[in-house]
Order: sequence, then structure tokens, then C-alpha cells
Amino acid sequence: MRMKMSSIRAGLVAVAALVGSALLAAAQQPQASAQDAYRPVAPESGEVHLRNIRQLTFGGQNAEAYYSASGRLITFQSTRDGYGCDQQFVMNADGSAVHRISNGRGRTTCGYFYDHDRRVFYASTFGADSACPPQPDYSQGYVWRLDDYDIYTARPDGSDLRRLTHTPGYDAEGTLSPDGKTIAFTSMRDGDLEIYTMRTDGSHVRRLTHELGYDGGPFWSHDGKHIVYRAGHPAEGSTEAADYRRLLTQGLVRPSQMDLWVMDADGGNKRQITHLGGASFAPYFTPDDRRIIFATNFRDPRSRNFDLYLVNLDGSGLEQVTTYPDFDSFPMFSPDGGKLVWASNRNGRVPHETNIFIADWVP
Repeated sequence: MRMKMSSIRAGLVAVAALVGSALLAAAQQPQASAQDAYRPVAPESGEVHLRNIRQLTFGGQNAEAYYSASGRLITFQSTRDGYGCDQQFVMNADGSAVHRISNGRGRTTCGYFYDHDRRVFYASTFGADSACPPQPDYSQGYVWRLDDYDIYTARPDGSDLRRLTHTPGYDAEGTLSPDGKTIAFTSMRDGDLEIYTMRTDGSHVRRLTHELGYDGGPFWSHDGKHIVYRAGHPAEGSTEAADYRRLLTQGLVRPSQMDLWVMDADGGNKRQITHLGGASFAPYFTPDDRRIIFATNFRDPRSRNFDLYLVNLDGSGLEQVTTYPDFDSFPMFSPDGGKLVWASNRNGRVPHETNIFIADWVP
């Protein structure tokens, strides 16, 4: 999901996994009527960067909303309409014309537009099993499943489905380079969770990270020179490293300790940006590429209260963006930099319902 939680992403393996089994009831809530679309929502105290907040989805579990290059469309993953796990959807940027583009089998995550908005790629497990993957084994603490995802591509109406990756295990968390030629993604193909790039036809795969631990959720800077990602690197020989390797053999990962890193687009010059503790993820460059917006629970690492923060590329200037006392994550700026879209538990009809919101961005 790009920690986007029915998956890791951004992203992560599943919003549903993050909030627990109580989400099933939320997922069966009725969807928005035409009168509900683009409903205004009051900001929380201190949310000075957000103005004119609007709610785009209503009911179910919705996350990882990402703009098309034109800014007119948004792709997102959602558990709704009777499906037992996330499917991939597309909607207009005002929340209208929602339609499913995945085939309804398996679980999907991490959708992204490319080819001048004529196609969408996303990850799905349906090639391995048409049923929804089982929930993680929480007897080992809070863990994510590394399900057998591959990356697929389809038109925005769901037709012309094609497969881009063909390796066993986890391939997901894909995002597109600004020039539209390259996909960065996370894969287990070499035995660890690492970041790779490939062309949009699936060819010329190149590995960018090599450190022990979870490297994932990559996003490109707007100038195409850098990639920001989340990472947790246990020290060799430590009990954390042994636990990480043990869980990997079971197809699991424990995402409780992650910070943000930046590297050059070719994988060089890696440097750690945050040292916060807890889980920091879902990073995205601000429109000027000078800061990163991301989600973290560092103030209470045992909680599910994630908020959005800004940070400079040298790790200074940490600034809180959202203050809602529950889940806010998966931020992305519109192509013109004027709006922010993200997922939040705010204004839910039932506890822990996750919906997509959009706001004017106040720099």
C-alpha cells in the first residue's frame, strides 16, 4: 500500500487494517446522494493551511486519492458497494461520477494516472486469488500482510486490463515520474522490501534501495530529480532485525517505526529527513519542491491519531497541518498546486469511517 491501508502506501497495506474490524460496518453505509456531493466541512482549530474544505466521498472506507495530470479526475481505493476489500475507483475532482475500474476480484491499492490521463495503473491481488486476502495475524502485534500484488493497467473506464509486473510476491505502491516515462514502486522480488523503477510498459526494471528493512511509498519531486519515501532500517544484529526477517518469511511486516528519506532519482545520495519516532509515511513534495507534506503519529506512536505535517528537506521547520484527533493521511497537491486532497476520519457517519476530502491550499 502507498501506506495508501488496504494496501501499504503510500501507502499502507490497508486503511481497513489500520482501524480494525469495526470498519466492516462502516463499509456498508449508504453512499452520497447527489445533494451530498462536494459538501463543505468546517476546518479544525489550527488548520490554517486548509480553506474551503469539501467532502468528496460519503461512507465506506476510502483512501489513497490521487489526481490525474489534468486535475479533472481522481483515482482512489474504496471498500464499498458490498465488496469485502478495496477496489479501485475513479471520480471527477468534485466527487461526482464515481465508478469502479477494477474487476471486483481480489484487493487493489495504489492507483495512479498516466499516459496523459488515458490510463491508470494500480496493484491487485486477483491474479493470485480472486478472493479478498485474509486479515493479518494480530497475535504477533500490529503487522501488515505482504499480499501477492502485481501492478496492472487499464483505461479510466476499466477496460483493456493489462499486467505490468510478473514476479511472485508483493509489487505495489506505484507512482509516476513527472515526464510520464517511469514508475517507481515497492517490491519483494529480491527478498526484501525495496524501491524499484520501471518503464510504463513494465520493462527496464532497476533497483534503487539496498538497505535491510522496509523501503516504500515512493513519490517523485515535481522537477523529477528526487524521490521521497518512507523507510525503517533495523540495525544488523539487533533483535529488531531478527524480528523483521522472521516476519518477512511469513509475508508480514511491522510498520510501527518509519521515517522519511529522500534520494536522487537514480537511487544515489540517500539521506534521512525525519527522526521522529512512530510511523511517518505518505510523503509528497510541496508544489515548490522545498518541503514535504506527510502523515505521522509521532506524538503518540501507539495511537492511530495520524496528522499531516510539513517539513523542510533538511528536516527542519516541522509544522502541523491537520489537528483532527484521529486519522488524516495520504496527501497530494493538485497539479496547479492550489488544492490538497487527502483521506480523513473527520465528519464520519460512524466511528473510524474514512473519506476523501479536498481543500484550497494556503501556503
